[in-house]
Amino acid sequence: MTPALLSCEIIEPREVTTDTQALILNMSADRQRKTEADQFQWSFLKPRYWLTWLGLGLSILPTLLPYSWILAIGRGLGRLFYRWAKSRVHIARVNLKHCFPEMPDYEREALLKANFESVGIGLMEVAMAWWWPKTRLENKVRFEGLEQLQAQNGQGTILLILHFTTIEIAGAMIALRHSLDATYREHKNPVFEYMQRKQRMRYDKNSNLLGRRDVRGMLRVLRVGGTVWYSPDQDYGPKQSVFASFFDRQTATVTGTSRLAKMGKARIVPMIVTRKPGSEGYVLKLYKAWESFPSGDDQADAEQVNRFVEHRVREHPEQYMWLHRRFKTRPEGEASLYK
Repeated sequence: MTPALLSCEIIEPREVTTDTQALILNMSADRQRKTEADQFQWSFLKPRYWLTWLGLGLSILPTLLPYSWILAIGRGLGRLFYRWAKSRVHIARVNLKHCFPEMPDYEREALLKANFESVGIGLMEVAMAWWWPKTRLENKVRFEGLEQLQAQNGQGTILLILHFTTIEIAGAMIALRHSLDATYREHKNPVFEYMQRKQRMRYDKNSNLLGRRDVRGMLRVLRVGGTVWYSPDQDYGPKQSVFASFFDRQTATVTGTSRLAKMGKARIVPMIVTRKPGSEGYVLKLYKAWESFPSGDDQADAEQVNRFVEHRVREHPEQYMWLHRRFKTRPEGEASLYK
């Protein structure tokens, strides 16, 4: 899988110290925070990086094609992935079996194949998000609920993003209309790291990328009324989670959503990007900010998050990223679902 489609690690927010609180409140409101990774280095032209530059250049070529052709190539990649990525196919098949036990086997297998086609399209959407001109992307997306991002009394916003296969292009789309800061997985290759930061911020220079462990940076943004991208719908292990119901199965669910909202004094606004039929494009939908969240009860908050995720997944199950081990962490004494 391309690094762009892999989820970033969620670091559980902890109670901040007095020194940290002072740092948050005294940080500049300037959102354009350049790092060393954002600066071009002449060393990037060394021969050891030529293959990286070649790969990046080749990734531009399919984005020049008509959109319907790009979708067809993506579906083809997904079919190949379905045939050869046996371990990922097994994980996705197990997830679907436990989430849709009432579905006949042949229907689940058809859903599985459609899902991997969606994954293939998602890979093409990475290239689209990086290289498409702004006008071309705008022509393919319909925005719904943008008024939900209007800050109330300067309050920060946690943009709750789910792991649909459209997750990469979702970031580019929302940047067309709203500035936000997002955590991401840094890359060890400095050329790829430079380019992913450059291309992910090209639609809105006021947006910023934060390291996946930069909880302090996330809180800083929220405290000055900014918007932070946050994805809670994967299994990050027992230390950061409680067990909450998801498709009628006890599932390790991070408590970071409610803790980040509490510590950042922020509200939760969920966002989903789904593909329309054929080659019509996309719908970016923002939902109404959650009321009475956080509730003060981590368990209840985790249940609320999972209910919302489940409802959205049931609407478009073929577009959800089933190839992650969502049920990896099991209650004590319960065997692994993936063996």
